[in-house]
Amino acid sequence: MNKNVGIWIDHRKAVIVSLEEKREEIREIPSDMEKHIRFSGGAQVASAEDQRDRRFTGHLDKYYDKVISMIRDADSILILGPGEAKGEFEKRLRAESLGTRIVGTETMDKIPYDQLAAKVREHFLKSVEDIQNSNKCKNSNRL
Repeated sequence: MNKNVGIWIDHRKAVIVSLEEKREEIREIPSDMEKHIRFSGGAQVASAEDQRDRRFTGHLDKYYDKVISMIRDADSILILGPGEAKGEFEKRLRAESLGTRIVGTETMDKIPYDQLAAKVREHFLKSVEDIQNSNKCKNSNRL
């Protein structure tokens, strides 16, 4: 029994679509983080910005750890998202030795949850069909 997961992620929230046999589950994990703001200015502002960056990075680490804990048992992971977070999350998965489970990373703006679930279902259904067709070709070559 395979568990396929599609995750749409940005710095504000993650939406996890889990597919297991005929069961589908959608979960949202908020990051509970304020928007990352950068200031321009002198040394004092730079020091305050450095502190804010460290706090932001620490918060992201906790957020990514929480998301990873919810998908750790996935056999296949599709990562979707609009910006930097999807790449950062992919690096975290690889650092956690989960990189071999990543089947793709795509840029995607926000979409309604039902459309996200359809996209994830379509991706994994197409993957299964591609594998089946590949096996049929291999078997026909043996004849």
